[in-house]
Amino acid sequence: MSSPEQWTHPEPREGPAATAAAPTAEQVIAGLRATSEGGPELVQLLTPEGERVQNPRFDRYVAEVTAADLRALYRDMVLVRRADREANALQRQGQLGIWVPLLGQEAAQIGAGRAMRPADMAFPSYREHGVAWTKGIHPKELLGIFRGTDHGSWDSAETRFHPYTIVIGNQVLNAAGYAMGQRFDGKVGDDDGEATMVFFGDGATSQGDVHEGFVWAAVYDAPLVFFCQNNQWAISEPTERQSRLPLYQRARGYGFPGIRVDGNDVLATLAVSRWALDECRHGNGPVLIEAFTYRMDAHTTTDDPTRYRHSDELEAWKLKDPIERVRVHLVRYGGADQGFFESVQAEADALAVELREFCFAMPDPPPRQMFDHVYAEPSPVLDAQRDEFLAYTAGFAGGEH
Repeated sequence: MSSPEQWTHPEPREGPAATAAAPTAEQVIAGLRATSEGGPELVQLLTPEGERVQNPRFDRYVAEVTAADLRALYRDMVLVRRADREANALQRQGQLGIWVPLLGQEAAQIGAGRAMRPADMAFPSYREHGVAWTKGIHPKELLGIFRGTDHGSWDSAETRFHPYTIVIGNQVLNAAGYAMGQRFDGKVGDDDGEATMVFFGDGATSQGDVHEGFVWAAVYDAPLVFFCQNNQWAISEPTERQSRLPLYQRARGYGFPGIRVDGNDVLATLAVSRWALDECRHGNGPVLIEAFTYRMDAHTTTDDPTRYRHSDELEAWKLKDPIERVRVHLVRYGGADQGFFESVQAEADALAVELREFCFAMPDPPPRQMFDHVYAEPSPVLDAQRDEFLAYTAGFAGGEH
């Protein structure tokens, strides 16, 4: 996590350089204070205590949000978190090969996902379970990826949600190309225009693919929203090892706007994402959003975060829980009663049961499936390899092995 100077000075070389992989206690406190107080950079509409704060620039993007809409956002986050926790448990029990938790990032993903229109395209990394939910993809459809039975079972053209991308940052190039196509096809320029949103983490900003995507999108005015979920840790390296300045300021070097939003505030994320998408669909893109949030769990289930970050840092961020601040807001302003919260929890528990039963019943894929969807058109070479492999396995007692 960066020092206070790095987060408050807008110009380079005014703050100290990165010093250590593990942040000091003072750096932790400074970073937490930055998410509460915000300063002139951070967009926040709901405080960690659930209080609504006014923002002259972005209030109009959520002016029509009602108590019912906030309840729906709360429900989204609770269900997505419950699905995430159940999948994490399934991995620990040997049912999944790996799982990538999103714990703590629900507001960033739900806010951004709900800002998109049906025609907008989303390009995820491998942690966007919340964005998938907003695109109508059931968590059951994610399990095959992490069980090793498929690469994603949804139709990306129909759902407008690209398959998960495992190679760090590669989806940014894919998204840039897609958004350039939207521009070339004349699908931007008015209220009915299309836009694309690509999701990546703070660590990915150190990958060349991300910077190449910035260049191409900027040069061609692509309707692309770069959505960086800065969860403070690129696996085991803090943000200060990635950049001397807030990540959103990198956009200036490529000639397009950047903005930092409280990623634990679903209402602010919704507003800023709507603004950015609106800019893009009107032909004013691209835009970089840095959602300042925190990864509450491990990078993946193969990671041990206790080896590189402090427990007191984690405890402090729990006070900024994205779900809790919406719950407190709803209670504070009479937007929901206890019956609502109990019904959402019951729905979440039922979803967990559904996921577990589905995972246990998942069949092993036939060997021939590995040859499907390798190429868009038939390939004689691939067909010959498939036939040879299937003939080989058929020679064993009992057939397939």
